[in-house]
Amino acid sequence: MTDPLQPLDDPDRPTYTAGQAAELLGVQIAFLRSLDTAGVVAPARSPGGHRRWSRTQLRTVARFRVLLDDGHPLSSAELIVSLQDDVATLRHRLDAHPPPT
Repeated sequence: MTDPLQPLDDPDRPTYTAGQAAELLGVQIAFLRSLDTAGVVAPARSPGGHRRWSRTQLRTVARFRVLLDDGHPLSSAELIVSLQDDVATLRHRLDAHPPPT
């Protein structure tokens, strides 16, 4: 039998409204909208067309906020986040398959 609460553990489940996401992150809804418009994140849409954000997307938005607050333009922030993600992926692969000694 499947646990009915299992979807609550899914970090990619689009759970949060724009208002909830903005409150959690301490940003304006317009900031979230601007990242969506720029294609940085693509929140899901409710049947009524409202944005719904996942925890994974909120973590990404938080990373962008730090970089933008530090003065990086959006294009630089996108590159930094992409490179950070690439490094994390490579580290994970190395941890899973250490080189022979």
